[in-house]
Amino acid sequence: MRKAVLSVFAVFICMLGLRLPAHAADTSAQAAILWNAETGDVLYELEADTPLPIASVTKLVTALVTVQHCHPEEMVTVSPEAAYVEGSSIYLAEGEELSVETLLYGLLLESGNDAAAALACHVSGSIEAFAEEMNEAASELGCTNSCFKNPHGLTEEGHVSTARDLARIMGAAMDEPLLAEIMATEHITIGDRSFENHNRLLQLYDPVTGGKTGYTQAAGRTLVTSAERNGVSLVCVTLNDGDDWNDHIALYEEGFSRYRTVEIVGAGESWSVPVISGLREYVSAETEPFSMPVLDDDTVEIAVSLPMFVYARVDEGDTAGFISVYVNGEERERLWLSYSHSVERDESILQTGTETVLRRLKQMIWGIFPPER
Repeated sequence: MRKAVLSVFAVFICMLGLRLPAHAADTSAQAAILWNAETGDVLYELEADTPLPIASVTKLVTALVTVQHCHPEEMVTVSPEAAYVEGSSIYLAEGEELSVETLLYGLLLESGNDAAAALACHVSGSIEAFAEEMNEAASELGCTNSCFKNPHGLTEEGHVSTARDLARIMGAAMDEPLLAEIMATEHITIGDRSFENHNRLLQLYDPVTGGKTGYTQAAGRTLVTSAERNGVSLVCVTLNDGDDWNDHIALYEEGFSRYRTVEIVGAGESWSVPVISGLREYVSAETEPFSMPVLDDDTVEIAVSLPMFVYARVDEGDTAGFISVYVNGEERERLWLSYSHSVERDESILQTGTETVLRRLKQMIWGIFPPER
């Protein structure tokens, strides 16, 4: 248990890291990025803000807009425009009815252009209106160099995005439980249709949790994936990359190697707060053990905020204060501290004897200037 000088905002600073030079990496891509969606760490980038054609990774935006507007069990009637769209297909028939969820599997696993068009027409009434929804959704995510003209990624003048924007979009897609589940699925049969995931990294690289492939002659091979290891979640994007499978694996290995785990609160660790007018002089404040991954060159600091003292009665489980965890000077986590036990009020304080007065005065002084322990 820690007993130290406490104030209304008592701060204990622990320097837990030193700055080290960033590691080097390389790819065969025209543009690429390796990004931590939770922290914003950019571990690698190459022409990450250059707008390029992106092929079927466009469908990540289509899926996001769809789940924002539709229930998974909602039924979709396939429009003529969807049934006869060119390119990759799940062979939808005009007038056929399928659930939104089924079409999302066809969209993200088989990359069905017809599934994309069917969802777009269902959500917005037309391809053009849905494209406006796509651009609005991307803008809300902070995408600044993207313009979507269709829901499937077939080559169209002005239909472009960037590696950085696609990383943001993938991060948002993985935050949607249904989309995360679909993208992690290797194979599924729904009714009389079977869908196989084209993302080979699900078989090639264990940390991969999802992704979307794409290819057109104009865009080349495009690939957006996510991976997780030891509590670190990363997103990788490569555009126009003929060796994308290997490049993603190499970038992930490089990225994961740059993280270390820092213990912020150890098992059984607690802080002590003086109690005024209580049957006990101190009460413990604690939280669950907590560790977090940070980059090798990150500086980590913690600040513990607790009251100088507390008046009895104190109830177990009540909030005592909090621990702020700063990474490179910015608060990344806040851990709430609660009292580990109750402390009853000492009813003898109602007495006016000299001994009682002195004892209470001592408690108050200790609350402001605790003794060394």
